[in-house]
Amino acid sequence: MLDYPALQAVSLVVRTGSFERAAQALNVTPSAVSQRVKQLEERMGTVLIVRGQPCTATERGEWLCRHMEQVGLLERDLMERLPALAEDGAAVQRVTLRVATNADSLGTWFLRAVATFAEHSPHLLDIAVDDQEHTAEWLRRGRVLAAVTALAQPIQGCRVMPLGSLRYRATASPDFVARHFPEGVTLHALALAPSLVFNQKDRLQRQWMQLAFGASPDHPVHWVPSTQGFVDASLLGIGWCVNPELLVKDHIAAGRLRELELGRPLDIPLFWQVNRIASDRLADLTRAVVETARRVLINPQG
Repeated sequence: MLDYPALQAVSLVVRTGSFERAAQALNVTPSAVSQRVKQLEERMGTVLIVRGQPCTATERGEWLCRHMEQVGLLERDLMERLPALAEDGAAVQRVTLRVATNADSLGTWFLRAVATFAEHSPHLLDIAVDDQEHTAEWLRRGRVLAAVTALAQPIQGCRVMPLGSLRYRATASPDFVARHFPEGVTLHALALAPSLVFNQKDRLQRQWMQLAFGASPDHPVHWVPSTQGFVDASLLGIGWCVNPELLVKDHIAAGRLRELELGRPLDIPLFWQVNRIASDRLADLTRAVVETARRVLINPQG
């Protein structure tokens, strides 16, 4: 038999980031939470929580946390169908669902889907952010129940739905263009002009150069780990980059930003992958994500 009080303790420590806050949620002492976690770790012969500020889960700890999310969904569904099972006066536990998306979707359309979902659902969301080419790994490792990803092939144990493409435009401020591309945008000029890059996983600038010019030369880079920061840095003339069209189309129309190559957008297809075991209970979230994406993104399918 699984020790569900111990599993709940692990889940709450990870969700809240500390043994003290988990103890408050469970209405027990921190030492009681620590004892439950320690006994489960000894029984499994592995560390489940990396102690720190905040506490985080190991890979096996993450699997247990996702299991508890699914248990919470099942219990919530059961209580709605059989309310007599609920203890009198007991507070209804709200389930937190962990999902993943890329930063540009979060900064453009994904929160609209979350708002639609949150308006009618009692569940809470814990949104993890990673590059669209890497969110699939969160699903593979059991760290999330669903994800916006660039991977079209279904991950084992998941359903996949096409969402459409997030369109990007390569842009820079007029002053930046005048300084770095006085004779036009060429591969030689791009090799010398600084670009903006989100992080080491960000390949969008190179993808655009490959699409537009057939090559992606090494070039100077400013690291800016923020979707809105990309737009602001572009407006300030710090570097050139590919920005989501949804964020820069008004700036382009007003002349505050210039497109480096007219008619050369970069379209990144996105997909929604959801764990099959939890898919029925995530149906409302899936519906909100798919409907919102297909209203906003380019060339939606389905």
